[in-house]
Amino acid sequence: MSDFDNTNRGALFKNKDKDANHPNWSDYQGSINIEGVEYYIDAWLKTAKNSGQKFMSLGVRPKEEYARKNTQSRADHMQQAGEAAAEAVDDFDDSIPF
Repeated sequence: MSDFDNTNRGALFKNKDKDANHPNWSDYQGSINIEGVEYYIDAWLKTAKNSGQKFMSLGVRPKEEYARKNTQSRADHMQQAGEAAAEAVDDFDDSIPF
């Protein structure tokens, strides 16, 4: 049996997390592979002002870039937490008053 090739294919699924608290979130979310590169894809259901015709507006973002940003954000957070802990240790006065 041969492996299925997902190159230049994708899928969208209804965004179950979209609600009144998050009205700008996409209506559909998924992933797509374009020439071997993986992307997240979002779709919003819209209506054209002139014709009233329904359409989907799409947005894509590279999965690698998203992962890199999240990794950097976590690293920045850990660095800040480490710096705060170091400052707390530096402020400790261990002298004995007697």
